[in-house]
Amino acid sequence: MPVIAPWPAARPTQAPSQHGNADDAMAAGTTVDHLTETYRAHYRSLLGLAALLLDDTASCEDVVQEAFIRVHSARGRVRDPEKTLAYLRQTVVNLSRSALRRRILGLKLLSKPMPDMASAEEGAYEQLERDQLIKAMRGLQRRQREVLVLRYFADMTEAQVAETLGISLGSVKAYGSRGIAALRVAMEAPA
Repeated sequence: MPVIAPWPAARPTQAPSQHGNADDAMAAGTTVDHLTETYRAHYRSLLGLAALLLDDTASCEDVVQEAFIRVHSARGRVRDPEKTLAYLRQTVVNLSRSALRRRILGLKLLSKPMPDMASAEEGAYEQLERDQLIKAMRGLQRRQREVLVLRYFADMTEAQVAETLGISLGSVKAYGSRGIAALRVAMEAPA
């Protein structure tokens, strides 16, 4: 993975003051010059470490840059300059873990695709058709309505409908045929 390591310009550091203030504390910790040299010497190896943990170059570069920013901010706490590289490595590992956790959480929170559903407009048309069908069913003769409901809504066979209603199989066929014809006329008529 080809990566170009940036070379920041070294900033001149001020000599510690005679008053023993915060500059003395900085002198005891990692200096900006030492951190700059560590950056130049170990940027690529830290990038390789991040690459072993993450999958894309941009994320690796972001993690390594963030690690240097955090070490720079906390350089006063790193008392032993020899431990700067170890601190950087641990920061890269921790930031890589955090990046992976954010990705996993993002994948879990992605909305699941909705099942194929009718649009609101289609739902409204279906409701109108259903209302029109119910109105047309109410306009049928009682026996036609009973035969159609048992045959098509209760999903019974013609023989079961005949037995349930106590009529002949021929009567079931006749009532069903006449009922469907009457429904067609009622459904095609303008409302």
